[in-house]
Amino acid sequence: MKIALVVSDFNCEVTALMLERARAHAALLGAEVSHVVHAPGVFDMGLLVKRLLTRSDVEGVVVLGAVIKGETKHDEVIMAVAAKVAAELALQFDKPVALGVSGPGMDRMQALDRIDNAKNAVESVVRLIKTLKGLTG
Repeated sequence: MKIALVVSDFNCEVTALMLERARAHAALLGAEVSHVVHAPGVFDMGLLVKRLLTRSDVEGVVVLGAVIKGETKHDEVIMAVAAKVAAELALQFDKPVALGVSGPGMDRMQALDRIDNAKNAVESVVRLIKTLKGLTG
């Protein structure tokens, strides 16, 4: 089983740790991380995910990021777009896309407390790939 990881470089002190957790959990589950692609931020991930989903050597994609609250509601907008794009791409390409992005409404310490969300997202993609394979026989 081959999966790809798309990781946001924005808030890299959080996302670098999420990437480590995701890689380790994928190995534990017997999934190969065939690609790791870096995006400037969570908002920028959609095009990269779309390109990865067109590849025959990618069965699912995990997006990793941390959307931290600032002085405006920008974090809410970013998360809404990221979730919508992830869901739409999964349906368009018939491959799972897991939202391993924490936020909105959290501060930096809360983001660090949630780095294990990366493991949950990897788990989700792996389980969905197995389920989809079972449905197609």
